[in-house]
Amino acid sequence: MNDELIRLSADEQAQLIRTKQISASELLDTILSHAVETNEKTHAIVTFCGKEAREKAEMIDRKLAKGEDPGPLAGVPYSAKDVFCTRGIRTTGGSRILEKWIPPYDAAAIERMNNAGAILFGKTNCDEFAMGGTGETAAQQPVPCNPHDPERVAGGSSSGSGAAAASGAGAISLGTDTGGSIREPAAFCGAVGLKPTYGRVSRWGMLAFASSMDTVGPITRFVKDAALAMNVLAGFDSRDNVTVRVPVPNYTESLQQGVRGMRIGISPDLLKVTIMHEKGDFENFPIDTDITAALEHTVTLLEKAGAEIIPDIPMPNTKYSVPAYFVISRIEAYSNLQRYDGLKYGRACAQNSEDMYDLFAKSRSEGFGHEVKLRILSGLFLSQKEFYEKYYHRAQQARAMIRSDYDRIFDPNGYYRLDVLLTPTTPTPAFRFDRQGSDPLLIQYADQFTSPMNFAGTPGISFPVGFTETGLPIGIQAAGYDYCEEKILRAAYAVEQQLSSAQEAL
Repeated sequence: MNDELIRLSADEQAQLIRTKQISASELLDTILSHAVETNEKTHAIVTFCGKEAREKAEMIDRKLAKGEDPGPLAGVPYSAKDVFCTRGIRTTGGSRILEKWIPPYDAAAIERMNNAGAILFGKTNCDEFAMGGTGETAAQQPVPCNPHDPERVAGGSSSGSGAAAASGAGAISLGTDTGGSIREPAAFCGAVGLKPTYGRVSRWGMLAFASSMDTVGPITRFVKDAALAMNVLAGFDSRDNVTVRVPVPNYTESLQQGVRGMRIGISPDLLKVTIMHEKGDFENFPIDTDITAALEHTVTLLEKAGAEIIPDIPMPNTKYSVPAYFVISRIEAYSNLQRYDGLKYGRACAQNSEDMYDLFAKSRSEGFGHEVKLRILSGLFLSQKEFYEKYYHRAQQARAMIRSDYDRIFDPNGYYRLDVLLTPTTPTPAFRFDRQGSDPLLIQYADQFTSPMNFAGTPGISFPVGFTETGLPIGIQAAGYDYCEEKILRAAYAVEQQLSSAQEAL
């Protein structure tokens, strides 16, 4: 029974608890035991909170015994990236400067999950302050590993969340996405990762990286669980002034609508990696052949489900996303990280300090890792007045141009009138920690298919469609327009259902 519980979706787990076929405490013990065991391989979870989780499970069981409704995620164990504040539970942000910090409040996303009856059992490891695409910048060692091959990265920055969900350590894990940090680990680990529209989910109580792009979303094993989590997470929050008062649909119910009649586009601009060199010239590189084949098969499945495939969708400005992301994200990171000085926020240095400024310098030097220091210094350089026109202004122009690509193809009165844009999630499968067989330049451009949506503010979902010849997961991405998460969820669900049916037929 224990193995069966681990394999169940969050929706199925909640149903069993609500119908009293199992107790919340029994499910939690099973998931927690499995998570501890798999964590020896994946290193996904950096802080377990078993005591708090068991208290919550007992409360859920008491509510059920009284005939009360504990919520749509009744008793479902979940984990959360270690950038979400959790009341009474350590929150490190993957950094030494916060390694012993215990927040006095919960982040909005944690509040909503808890109010829905879900049970937080662990905080997942991540790149320091979400700055990285592999999980390797995490100060908490060892760093997360790919559950399919421990010699390969789990993706980042929500690396621990991707590894936890894919390995069955909870059916849902919360992550954050600034340039692909939910979708990339989902693709690398073989999970479902949803980046909502900017402003759809509150970021209150989340440690900030680049505030104009940061988003909160779920990583799950099943598309329906991502929809279920979005039912809980989405909505206006007065504490986060970018959240919107747009009605939230029932995402799980909308899955049944299918994709018949849906217009799904394929862009040749998003079937290659385009690298911008120092002098402004561009060079194209092909993506992995197994990923190309998987995308073609996904198109076939969507056509079979009744979707209309629209080829040759122009997305000419997405090639600017990685260089522009480099500039804008570092300037915003420099601004957000100034608060961690060892006095107002963060751990003070262990050395004696001559004065306040010496305390700041030593605390930041001890507390921040190499990648964070590099991004702070880059942001400081790029934000100087004399470089505004040369770098920041041009990057913002590129951002506007990227947004115009999405405005054009999703315009309901335009020429293309797309419902969904289908792309690879990453140009390659998960690469090795030792980088053997990988091009370092292509690794830097691993976010080329995901970061455009962070600039545009539009939603995207990565979902697993199979494996490479060497057994590594492949993720395909469905992108949409503002607040149309239900459409991309429907597309992902249609593919998942057909792949599941084909697997059962074998």
